[in-house]
Amino acid sequence: MAKVDYQVRPAVPNGFTVINLATGEETLITNKTFDLYKVGVAYQALLKAKKAGDVSNVIVQLDEDLRKSATSGMTATAATAPQPDTEPEKTYSSEGAKTIHESVAVKPSKLKMSELKWKFLMRSIVRAKNIMMTGDAGSGKTQAAIAAAKAGERELFSFNLGSTGDPRATLIGNTTFNKEDGTLFAPSAFISAIKTPNAVILLDEITRAHPDAWNILMTVLDQGQRYVRLDEAPGAPIVNVDPSVCFIATANIGSEYTSTRVLDRAILDRFTIIEMDLLTDEQEKDLLREMFPKLSNYDITAVSSIAYQTRQQKEIGKLSTGISTRMSVEICDLLSDDFTLIECAEIAIYPLFDSEGGVDSERTVVKQIVQRFIA
Repeated sequence: MAKVDYQVRPAVPNGFTVINLATGEETLITNKTFDLYKVGVAYQALLKAKKAGDVSNVIVQLDEDLRKSATSGMTATAATAPQPDTEPEKTYSSEGAKTIHESVAVKPSKLKMSELKWKFLMRSIVRAKNIMMTGDAGSGKTQAAIAAAKAGERELFSFNLGSTGDPRATLIGNTTFNKEDGTLFAPSAFISAIKTPNAVILLDEITRAHPDAWNILMTVLDQGQRYVRLDEAPGAPIVNVDPSVCFIATANIGSEYTSTRVLDRAILDRFTIIEMDLLTDEQEKDLLREMFPKLSNYDITAVSSIAYQTRQQKEIGKLSTGISTRMSVEICDLLSDDFTLIECAEIAIYPLFDSEGGVDSERTVVKQIVQRFIA
């Protein structure tokens, strides 16, 4: 079979023209013949040329018989014909898997979280799993949970377990008595939440919760049980968790969080953990620029660099804590109200660090860092 030189040029929508360089003959290839034609080297050359940004000067070696057979009346429907320079639509094993992987498109730009961890978080919502978000204070754990619930169009119920004085009242409800009605049980908002289909329930600050709260949550979070008993008495009624409910807990784990408790291993085993990453200097700059577009580049760089350097000092043991992303945002908010950087430091940075020890104190270390950015 003869080999002929051809030039490929884009033509009408959904097609292109193949020019026989020996005879000058032009053949229009449209979407009707595209499905057959794509197997030829001309189609492959066109794709490569488009990606390289150069279509008009593509020379291809095309089997003459293939060109003739492709334009001899054998057709493919326009609906199934692929378009030049487009990849076939990705197929998924289920609608749930499609939702999980395509959720990357709705991840908020201000949420600095890897696509992999975002998809894993979204999977937990779609598949009604238990997830625990860990990481330093201000790293975006709660923000990620709220964003994921919104992206999944799920109703969010939030319970701050760290501020729970009476775990039973918060998670189960209250029993009251009066002469007219006798003993009455008023279920808690948590009981209503776990019965809500497709709900996302945020258990914020679970490491600050009272151990009684953990005991109540044991059966709620157990994938083999998923219920809460309204009373400890034998035969007491139970409330089942709706099968579509997802639980997301946030936890601060580390010696610097002095008001937290070490999680019971049985509770910990009921979750899969996603660890929120600390932002790099550049990531924090990008976030602050997006949130505070009117601030100068110098101010943005100063705030992100100070925060990043305190975290580095924490890593090597010179500081007990670092400036969180949440605090960086607060400092930029102050700068937006025309506070100076040194005023921001006095108000929002220095109080975070111990002054005990004089020139060797943590506060002195931080002041030295801040001074490098004072104009």
